[in-house]
Amino acid sequence: MDFLTIFIIVLLALLLLVSIFTVKQQTAAIVERFGRFNSVRNSGLQIKIPVIDRIAGRINLKIQQLDVIVETKTKDDVFVHLKVSVQYQVMRANVYDAFYKLESPAAQITSYVFDVVRAEVPKMKLDNVFERKDDVANAVKAELNDAMLDYGYDIIKTLVTDIDPDEKVKESMNRINASEREKVAAEYEAEAERIKIVAKARAEAESKRLQGQGIADQRREIARGLEESVDVLNNVGINSQEASALIVVTQHYDTLQSIGEKNNSNLILMPNSPEAGSDMLNQMITSFRASSQIGEEMKRYNKEQLSEDNSNNDE
Repeated sequence: MDFLTIFIIVLLALLLLVSIFTVKQQTAAIVERFGRFNSVRNSGLQIKIPVIDRIAGRINLKIQQLDVIVETKTKDDVFVHLKVSVQYQVMRANVYDAFYKLESPAAQITSYVFDVVRAEVPKMKLDNVFERKDDVANAVKAELNDAMLDYGYDIIKTLVTDIDPDEKVKESMNRINASEREKVAAEYEAEAERIKIVAKARAEAESKRLQGQGIADQRREIARGLEESVDVLNNVGINSQEASALIVVTQHYDTLQSIGEKNNSNLILMPNSPEAGSDMLNQMITSFRASSQIGEEMKRYNKEQLSEDNSNNDE
């Protein structure tokens, strides 16, 4: 084998090597011939004509994400930084447009994001920006879809991933939130205290009612016992007045005995002479008689007044 043959074989091998190229998965290669677009090559082993054809570039067909941070002002004059994440993809059928029509897709998308965010956010107050961030994201997506579709790009999703107001504004919002929570806590504490007071008042009222009922029952039983005692004494020939005096004197001495049984008692019963029971009974009888007479006089007076009024009305 002479030198010329070897040279031809080496030359053919080199030409074959430069003619073969590979394209990765989810990637498209743009092949130009003499500087003019020739074809789009998809993933796999591909062949081009050496010297005549060249790979002008490669396009990524994966879903890509671009994060754009926009500073803008809200309706209530608060400056905020919004982080907008745009997920986009080159459409396989529009690889030519994506490669030749647009020089920098990231810069183009960023410009549209700035334009839409600075048009939408100034219409909202700061609180509404947090509540309606999805509306902002949808507005950005709608605008980008209309603009980027002509360049072969499909906008998959747009998200407002962060809203960052000025540090002083965040401190003020935290103070407002803390004040609101303290207000709610105070209202709950006041309500709990009110419930305690009402419950305590009801308990005291029930206690006094039961106490009064107990005292009434006690007095009723005492009266019943006194009545029975008077009946027993009447049966043995003692009249009611003498029986009452005897009962009063007996209770008087029972009380003195009860007081004397307590060593540390400071109670002094006055008067405590033997005649005290009889005096108290006479005073009670006198008071009952006087009150009875006064009652009779009042009834008679009221009856006379009623008769006079009726007579005047008849005239």
